[in-house]
Amino acid sequence: MLEKFFKLHAHGTDVRREVIAGITTFLTMAYIIVVNPSILSATGMDFGAVFVATCLAAAIGTLIMGLLANYPIALAPGMGLNAFFAFTVVGNMGYSWQVALGAVFLSGLIFFLLSIFKVREWIINSIPMSLRFGISAGIGFFLALIAFKNAGIVVDHPATLVSLGEVKTAESLLFFGGFALICALSFRQVTGAVMIGIIAVTVTAMLLGLVQYEGFVSAPPSLAPTFMQLDLAGALNVGMISVVFAFLFVDLFDTSGTLIGAAQRGGLLDKDGKLPRLGKALMSDSVATMSGAALGTSTTTSYIESTAGISAGGRTGLTAVVVAVLFLACLMLSPIASIIPAYATAPALLYVAVLMASGLKLVDWDDITDAAPAVVTALMMPLTFSIANGIALGFITYAALKALSGRWSQLNASVVIIAIIFILKFIFLSE
Repeated sequence: MLEKFFKLHAHGTDVRREVIAGITTFLTMAYIIVVNPSILSATGMDFGAVFVATCLAAAIGTLIMGLLANYPIALAPGMGLNAFFAFTVVGNMGYSWQVALGAVFLSGLIFFLLSIFKVREWIINSIPMSLRFGISAGIGFFLALIAFKNAGIVVDHPATLVSLGEVKTAESLLFFGGFALICALSFRQVTGAVMIGIIAVTVTAMLLGLVQYEGFVSAPPSLAPTFMQLDLAGALNVGMISVVFAFLFVDLFDTSGTLIGAAQRGGLLDKDGKLPRLGKALMSDSVATMSGAALGTSTTTSYIESTAGISAGGRTGLTAVVVAVLFLACLMLSPIASIIPAYATAPALLYVAVLMASGLKLVDWDDITDAAPAVVTALMMPLTFSIANGIALGFITYAALKALSGRWSQLNASVVIIAIIFILKFIFLSE
């Protein structure tokens, strides 16, 4: 049955290889079941409910990807967008987490419609590469700031805005130790390096008496506090346009980049270099986002960590099915997740930030009209504590520089339209 459904032989794989690949992928991304509730609970959302929503959203999204698109790609609530959800939309802008969930659902719905009507290729191809690299790096810098903030390394200051916090505390030292451990294990290509780092810091904190052990396994917490609590009416507020766009924009490029990158790693592209069943894969991602919002979590998206499983031999959706089953099994581990402190998950945030910031190396630094918008985009995300503001100012800068430099041929309609929309937003909708 598995052979017939997943076409294992045609993809040069077997059940054993797919199972090992699924376990490998899961271990590389399992940190999200701890990190995501830690971030979203800062909005007032119930930690236990978000933990369950995270596991279920990951399981549902990954299962759909495996069964519908037959790709070894796993999905889970995305890093960066969960921080944008918690600290910008709810924290800085003052919207309720229910409205933020509504915005996530709308972004998923728009993504789904774009996939059906095949508009996605036009959008993806029309966005300048420099802005894509700047957005990726900016999200990385945003995560880095949150990591240092959670660990108490960076604190606010009335004169300089930010300053160095207390670095001699046990929590700060555990943060730096955890980050160094994750990087070292990653360099040595140890599977599950991030999760090992989080667990090592937590266990050390237990031994030092900083956290208390409260059990290992229990029945899953109630999902009721977040299930179907999204506020769609509030998300339709005109002031939420840029928020919905930011959720959509980042998810669109994250998903497309992950799918293409993973497919190249696994030799899954066709003879023309295109990804077969791309539409089904993108629809799987968009349905996962809508499902996640209904359950009570931020944008669910494809994970680049899937390449770990692909490197281990995963080639079909059976790999994804294995990952989904393992996420469901994690529902019983809420006691462990609830005791992991912020300074234990902060090293994971900083590690992901380093990976995302590497996109800047691909910017054409010899062309100031490309380099400047990328830098503006990347810097304004952490400095304004908003992915949406970074994207907006990046588009405006790009359009202005190309126009003033006389490079009209490098401007396309979509970039100009988006830049104008953001300018109007800043003029008429800024608080």
